[in-house]
Amino acid sequence: MHSSTTTKQGRELTRPMPALIVVDDDAAVRNSLKFVFEMDGFSVRLYASASELLNETDLPTYGCLLIDYYLPDLNGLDLLTRLRNHGVVLPALLVTGHPSLTLRRRVKQAGICLVEKPLLGDRLAEMVRESLEQGPLTSPER
Repeated sequence: MHSSTTTKQGRELTRPMPALIVVDDDAAVRNSLKFVFEMDGFSVRLYASASELLNETDLPTYGCLLIDYYLPDLNGLDLLTRLRNHGVVLPALLVTGHPSLTLRRRVKQAGICLVEKPLLGDRLAEMVRESLEQGPLTSPER
């Protein structure tokens, strides 16, 4: 899917629609996020587990990962580490409620954003857009 914008000179530019990859074991959360972000112009892909995403062979190159920390088969931070080891450099947001200080440090060291539940208002959408503006990782230190 593509979206278009018009330049000041009146030319139309086509660019891919940003993808949001949601990994959450709660179907209601996945479906709610899909609805909201598709209304906001995103192409949304849903995964119920870490292994489901790790088995995916065709991930987009333009988009953002939105990963719940508590997944049934692997925590979200370890999933992100595996994705990075496989060359996936999409910006990422890790979602959890009541993160410990240790988790906060690990998230910061990984160079990703932490989103705390409950997900209220437009803040999540703003964080996804900010991550997209920063672009893909260029090195593991980001």
